[in-house]
Amino acid sequence: MKLNELFDNQGARKSKIRVGRGIGSGKGKTGGRGVKGQKSREGVSIAGFEGGQMPLHMRLPKRGFNNIFAKDYAEVNLGAIQKAIDSGKLKTDGTIDHAALKAAGLARGGKDGVRLLGKGELTTKLSFVVQGVSASAREAVEKAGGSVDVPHVVPAAEKAAAKKGQARAAKLAAKA
Repeated sequence: MKLNELFDNQGARKSKIRVGRGIGSGKGKTGGRGVKGQKSREGVSIAGFEGGQMPLHMRLPKRGFNNIFAKDYAEVNLGAIQKAIDSGKLKTDGTIDHAALKAAGLARGGKDGVRLLGKGELTTKLSFVVQGVSASAREAVEKAGGSVDVPHVVPAAEKAAAKKGQARAAKLAAKA
């Protein structure tokens, strides 16, 4: 056998159908699109159009509400943290924050941080730095001898108001 004698099995590679190449090709003239009108052309955007009748997606009632300003927290239970410590996935030295929990595979998602929940039991003394904590989780951590630190975040609206107030005070001081 030589390299120039190698070839694919029969039917292993199928060539693409080239449309609009004459009536004899079987896909000529309209190129498999039927005849005339908007649908025979490119860029058709009439999916869901029902001939002027109110479309189904507009007839059905809308339900629920999706708050675009809602915070996205990764929720982690104390029982899962204790299980990760027992299996050696999570180190107990230092503070446990979002990065440490994510590395241990406990915090999925949560672009705004981690929120501790009190489900399960915690027996190890730990110090946490998280964005939110439930009352039962805080109680359980402190009972085990640990601590929970929740950094205070100033909302953007309050920052803007404070900045506006400072600018106004500076302007009044300059006038006087």
